[in-house]
Amino acid sequence: MAKTILAVDDSASIRQMVAFTLKSQGYQVIEAVDGQDGLAKAKAQQVNLILTDQNMPRMDGLTMVRALRALPSYRSTPILILTTESSDTMKAQGRAAGATGWLVKPFDPNKLLEVVRKVLP
Repeated sequence: MAKTILAVDDSASIRQMVAFTLKSQGYQVIEAVDGQDGLAKAKAQQVNLILTDQNMPRMDGLTMVRALRALPSYRSTPILILTTESSDTMKAQGRAAGATGWLVKPFDPNKLLEVVRKVLP
């Protein structure tokens, strides 16, 4: 059974690049346009991994991570932040919110796949 990954980003081009990269390796990908959409889709269907941007309208990535971590079904699901933010302060906030890891855009598809393989059992 293919692992399902939720890709949350307000940029359609980033979502397409992430989806293309992951689908090429056999993963199923669900796309969401912002944190609110991502949270709704995660509640509607259990996923194995969440990749999210930080800066999005309606609900940012860290707010979504905190909301997901509050749900019993997402306490231990890997959540990776994929963003242009690279400051240590933001990374610390990400860890405090419950993010599993942090990737900086623009991303290298091979690096993304390497990290995904590392966090998905």
